[in-house]
Amino acid sequence: MNKRARRPVIFVSSSVFGIEELLDRIFALLTEFGYEVWMSHKGTVPVRSDRTAFENCLAAVDACDLFLALITPSYGSGKEDDGPSITHREIVRAIEKKKPRWLLSHDHVVFARRLLNDLGFDSPGKKRKLGLRKGAGSLSDLRVIDMYEEAIRSEEPLSERHGNWVQKFGTDEDALLFAAAQFSRFQEVERFIEENLADPERVRSTVDLRRGKSR
Repeated sequence: MNKRARRPVIFVSSSVFGIEELLDRIFALLTEFGYEVWMSHKGTVPVRSDRTAFENCLAAVDACDLFLALITPSYGSGKEDDGPSITHREIVRAIEKKKPRWLLSHDHVVFARRLLNDLGFDSPGKKRKLGLRKGAGSLSDLRVIDMYEEAIRSEEPLSERHGNWVQKFGTDEDALLFAAAQFSRFQEVERFIEENLADPERVRSTVDLRRGKSR
């Protein structure tokens, strides 16, 4: 059996509040491209009854092939006391596991980080001292900025910040454009590998043809 017959699995990590329609559209888009999409909002994350919600989500991050995360002004649920949210843990885990990953951040988060840095609150400790009023409308929790900074690898030297691309988005269309541009290309590569590398003669003839053109 050809191992590449299995569809690539992409895990989509995000809070849900306020972006339900966007998540529905991302799920439909990625499914159409041929991926198996694991998304808690759609109920497609593999769940075992002997694990907690945290453990199921982190196990899914470990098992997925690709990781897509959306950082929004809503920090998300699943916090234990004052601990990190499920989404926050998923992003940290994907970075630790060096998963092939793509991240989007809402422009409100990017702007809030820039403003706080300009005001001198340029470290997690300083930001926590600020706090937010209950029911704040701009950000639900300042730790959304921590998530963004961890994603861009802000604590590492610039030359070592591999996997630090985070795409800013302001509208659903921005996010969908990024997802379509990135994952349709990946699917094309997968399709090329399936169709061509299975036929050594075709690969050789293609390579020879390209060599001839380069001379």
